[in-house]
Amino acid sequence: AITAGLLILLGIFAAIHSTYFQSTDDAFVEGRLITVAPRVSGPAIQLLVDDNDEVKAGDLLVEIDPADYEVKLKEAEAKLAQAKAELNVTEKEVEKGEANVNQTFEDISSTQAKLNFAQKDHTRYTAMYKAGIVSKQDFENSKTKLEVSQADNKAAAERSQAAKHALASNQAKTESMNANIQRLEAEVEQAKLNLKYTKIYAPQSGKVSARSVEKGNYLQVGQPLMQIVPKEVWVVANFKEIQLTNMKEHQPVSIDTYPNKRFKGEVQSIQRATGAKSSLFPPENAVGSYVKIVQRVPVKIIFKEDISDYNIVPGMSVVPKVKVK
Repeated sequence: AITAGLLILLGIFAAIHSTYFQSTDDAFVEGRLITVAPRVSGPAIQLLVDDNDEVKAGDLLVEIDPADYEVKLKEAEAKLAQAKAELNVTEKEVEKGEANVNQTFEDISSTQAKLNFAQKDHTRYTAMYKAGIVSKQDFENSKTKLEVSQADNKAAAERSQAAKHALASNQAKTESMNANIQRLEAEVEQAKLNLKYTKIYAPQSGKVSARSVEKGNYLQVGQPLMQIVPKEVWVVANFKEIQLTNMKEHQPVSIDTYPNKRFKGEVQSIQRATGAKSSLFPPENAVGSYVKIVQRVPVKIIFKEDISDYNIVPGMSVVPKVKVK
């Protein structure tokens, strides 16, 4: 009878306790894990960190042999310098071509004036020859001068067309070379970036974890070398859906991690989907027989006190207790 009564009291106490508190042992410490990977390939010639070393953002972690990338940069810079020199020559050709075109305009103007004079002179001599005022020789001379003036004017026009075509060709060549220079400048910038990428720096402050690189290893682009684990951590607690009735953001939490030590925390947010729904292969209940299974919903809990003196790291299991009333 005493045992039965005790069980009843314990049941009542548990019911009252669950009214004010909700807890779960399906909870783990989480944190950011930043994977460090190279952006260029090559042998590692320097390894400046070891497992569990504390690093700051911007610290040099690994250096890849830069020799090949230095050569490629010099090669790209040489090609760019050559292209600029060729462009300079072509631009001078353009200037010369513009001067030639202007000169041909003057030549056309001069020959046209001579042609106009020769035409008028020939017309006058033709009339005087018909009237018997001038000799046939004078008439023939005026005709010859007209023909020569016509030939000179035609030649000047042809030289002008040739000069225009040459100028247009050099101008098009200049545009093409400018485009090529832009491409080569981009190649130089990429070569500079690749050379810069031979030094791998810490993207964030934290501790080195899961280091898999050794000095002398040949590294590939995107190959995971290590992880940087920042100090910031939090708890993800997977509460049953029936435990969320009165759970809200900013409610106080007691986090049981170390023996005889409970940390103060706070509910920061409640996920808008169950853990099963967020998985890679969510359950499909549209076919076959269905059995209702209580689902769990991830709840993010943050620490509300300084935990720097304790080794609380991602992956640790904890037992949070949320005060829901």
